[in-house]
Amino acid sequence: MARDHVDGRPEKRQGRQQRIDQLVGAHAGRLSQRLQAHRAQLFPESTRRELRRFTSGEAAELLGVKDAYLRKLHLDGRGPSPEIRAGGRRLYSHADIQSLREMLEAGAKTPGTYLPGRRAGDPLQVICVINFKGGSGKTTTAAHLAQKCALDGYRVLAVDLDPQASLSALHGFQPEFDLLDGGTLHDAIRYEDPLPLSAIVRRTCFTGLDIVPGNLDLMEFEHETAGALGRRSSELFFTRIGDALSEIEANYDLVVIDCPPQLGFLTMSALSAATAVLVTVHPQMLDVMSMCQFLLMTSNLLGVVAEAGGDMSYDWLRYLITRYEPGDGPQNQMVGFMRSLFGENVLNHAALKSTAISDAGMTKQTLYEVERSQFTRATYQRALDSLNAVNGEIEGLIQAAWGR
Repeated sequence: MARDHVDGRPEKRQGRQQRIDQLVGAHAGRLSQRLQAHRAQLFPESTRRELRRFTSGEAAELLGVKDAYLRKLHLDGRGPSPEIRAGGRRLYSHADIQSLREMLEAGAKTPGTYLPGRRAGDPLQVICVINFKGGSGKTTTAAHLAQKCALDGYRVLAVDLDPQASLSALHGFQPEFDLLDGGTLHDAIRYEDPLPLSAIVRRTCFTGLDIVPGNLDLMEFEHETAGALGRRSSELFFTRIGDALSEIEANYDLVVIDCPPQLGFLTMSALSAATAVLVTVHPQMLDVMSMCQFLLMTSNLLGVVAEAGGDMSYDWLRYLITRYEPGDGPQNQMVGFMRSLFGENVLNHAALKSTAISDAGMTKQTLYEVERSQFTRATYQRALDSLNAVNGEIEGLIQAAWGR
C-alpha cells in the first residue's frame, strides 16, 4: 500500500513539477515586460507622456473667457503664442493656459478670478479619496479630480497611497521599472532615516500637478508600524503623513490622496492628515452594504486615534455616486435611499458610467488627456460634462473651506 505521508508530512501528488512561487514570478516578469513594451509604444520618445494641446475653445472655457478674447490677446501680442495649424486653428499647451491665467489674474479686479488657489492664511486642503471595496471608482475619481483642479489653476499634489499603484500608472509611472530604488511616500514616513518629501515628488505632464507615486514598498509601513506599536514606541503613526506634507505645503493649494482599499495604518495616517474626505460608492446593494461595514470600522478606528490625540476634524465629508447609470431603476432606488439617509453629504452630481473613461484607461490615460476625436462626440461630451460637474462641485467645497 502506497504511503500517504513521509516524516509526518503529506506526500506531494505526482505531476507537480514547478513551484508556484516560480510560476507566479515568471508570469509577473513576462507581464511586466509586455507592459513596458506597451508604454514604449504609446510614448516612444522618453516613455513619458506629453499632454495634448487644447483648442482655443477649450482654453477659453478653462479660463472662463470668450474665444474671441483669446484671439484678440494673440493678435495684440499679449500672452504666449499658440500653435497655429491648418485653417488658422489655434492650439494651446497647458503651460500656455497657465501663463494666460497668471497674466489675466494680474489685471483682474477681483483676486482669485483666474488663479483660484490659496491666499494668505488659507490652510492646505488635503482630500482623501477612500473606500475599501474594489470597483468603486476611487482611483479614477482621484485622478480626474487632481487633473481638473490643475487645469483650473490650482497647484496640486497627487499622492498614490495604494500599493497597487493605479494612480501612478495613470500618470505614466510603472513601479517595477521607474521606482527600483524607492520613491514612494514610504521613504518620507518610515521610522528610520526618512527622506524629505520634496526628494520624492515627481512632475507630471500637467502644469501645476505633481505626484508622489506608489508601489508595494508602501506595505512596509504597515509592518513597521505594527513593530513600533509592539515595542511601545513613542512614535505616533497617525501623524506621519501630516508631518511629511507640512514640509512642502507652501508649494501647493491642495493634496489629493488615493487611499488603499483597506483600513490599515496608512489609511488612518492619511485620514489624520486630511481636511476633507470623499467616499466613492457604486449604487448597488452589495456595495452599499460593504460601505456600511467600512463606515462602522472607520468610526471605531478613528475614534481610537482621536482619543490618542489625533485631529479628526474635517471641513467636509461627501459621498460620490460613481459608475452611475441613470436608466437603471435599482440604481436610482439606491441613490434615493442614500440621499434620504445622508442628505447634503451626498454630492448633487454623480459620475456617470462611460465607455469613454474606460477606453481612455486602456492607454493609461484619463478623459482630460485623450483626444476627443477618438470618441463619438456625444459619448465624449456626456462623460466630460459629468466629470466636470462632479469636480466643479468639489472645487466649490474647497473654496467654501477657505471662506469664499
